[in-house]
Amino acid sequence: MATARRRIDIEEGKAALKAWLEGARPASDAPVPRAVLATAVRYTLEEVTARAPGNSVEVRVPPFGVTQCVEGPRHTRGTPPNVIETDAATWLAMATGQVDWADAVAAGKVAASGLRADLSALLPL
Repeated sequence: MATARRRIDIEEGKAALKAWLEGARPASDAPVPRAVLATAVRYTLEEVTARAPGNSVEVRVPPFGVTQCVEGPRHTRGTPPNVIETDAATWLAMATGQVDWADAVAAGKVAASGLRADLSALLPL
């Protein structure tokens, strides 16, 4: 299987994720700039794809990014059968281990449909 193409420089992505982590702490007064948030989300989406390449699950973090990952049946048209959607803060919290996958799903912060729509084995990154 081909290696996923990266659009976000790895060092830039790590720096954005670190900045988000620092800004997400309760003691932080400064909000994380939108560009940093977008870079952190896109970087972590690329990381999931790098760790679980494939096209059977679509992960959506609107408005910042979407990726397809996890090996399995490939879909070619329309909405894929396995879709995960969440907001940026929840996605980054799961990616960094601040929030557990099952807890986020149970709290309604993650919409997951389809038999393969479970990233608990891949998160945190």
